[in-house]
Amino acid sequence: MLKGVLLSVFASLLFGVVYFLSTVLYPIQGAGLFGWRTLVTVPFVIAAVFLLKQQQEFLAFLTRLTHEPYLIVILLFNSLNIGAQMWLFLWAPVNGKAIEVSIGYLLMPLVMVLMGRFAFRERMSRVKGVAVIFAALGVFSKIWITGVFSWETAFVCVGYPVYFAVRKHFNILHLSSFLLEMLLMIPISVYFAAQVEMSWVLQQNPFAYEWLALLGLVGGIAFIAYIMASQRIPINILGLLGYLEPFTMLVVSFLIGERLEQDSYILMGCLCVAVFLLILDGMAKTKITAFS
Repeated sequence: MLKGVLLSVFASLLFGVVYFLSTVLYPIQGAGLFGWRTLVTVPFVIAAVFLLKQQQEFLAFLTRLTHEPYLIVILLFNSLNIGAQMWLFLWAPVNGKAIEVSIGYLLMPLVMVLMGRFAFRERMSRVKGVAVIFAALGVFSKIWITGVFSWETAFVCVGYPVYFAVRKHFNILHLSSFLLEMLLMIPISVYFAAQVEMSWVLQQNPFAYEWLALLGLVGGIAFIAYIMASQRIPINILGLLGYLEPFTMLVVSFLIGERLEQDSYILMGCLCVAVFLLILDGMAKTKITAFS
C-alpha cells in the first residue's frame, strides 16, 4: 500500500517535469510533439521490461492474447484513449485551452474515486469521504465561478478513469499491456513526427534532440510508476492521489512566470485540505498495520 502511494506521488512529480519540458521544446508542438514524445518514450518502456525482469510476464501476456483475442480490441481502445490524452496534454497550452484541460485533471481524480466506490465497490473511509467532499466543493466552486466546462475538460476527466477502469476490469494492470498500447501508437506517431522539419527546428532550438531524449526518459518513467501504483492501491486512493499532479503543474506554472487567479483560491484551499486529510488517513492506516 505505502509503496503504491509513493509510486503515485513520484509519477505526479515527474508528470510536472514533463509539463515543463514541453515549454522548452519550441518550435515542436501539438501533434508533432506528441509523435516525437511517443517515439522517444517507447525505448524506455521496452528497457523497463528488462530492468524490471518482466520478460516472462510479457511472453505470458502474448500467449494470453492468443487465447483471448478480444483483448487486442481492448488494447486498441486503450491505445487510442491514452494516445489522445497525451496529445491533448501537449496541444492545450499552445492553443488557449490550458484552463479547460487543467479543470479536467482536477475533476479526473474525483471521477476515479466515485468509479472505485460505485463500479468496483471499493470501501471508502469517513476521512476519505470528507476529503472527497472538500475536493468536490473546490472543483465545483471553480466551475461555478468561471462557468467553464468544455469538451477538453470532459475528455480528460472521463477518459482517464475509463482507461484505468478498463485495465482493472480485464485484469491487464501491468507493464506488458502498457508496452503493447505504446507500440500500437507507433504508426500514427511516426506520421506526426515526420511532419516536423527538424532541420528548421534545430536552427531555432539547437538542443532539441537532447530535450526530446530527456522528455522520453522522464515521461516513460512517470507512466511506468503510475501504472505500477495502480496495481498496488485501490482505484479510489489512486484517484485522490491524482490531485498531486495538478499541484505539481501549478508549481511549474509559477516557475515559468504564471500566477494563480483569484477565482482559483477557493479551489486550491479545498484541495489542500483534501490532500491533508488523505495523508492523515494514510498515516492512521500505516500505524494500524504496524501494530497488527
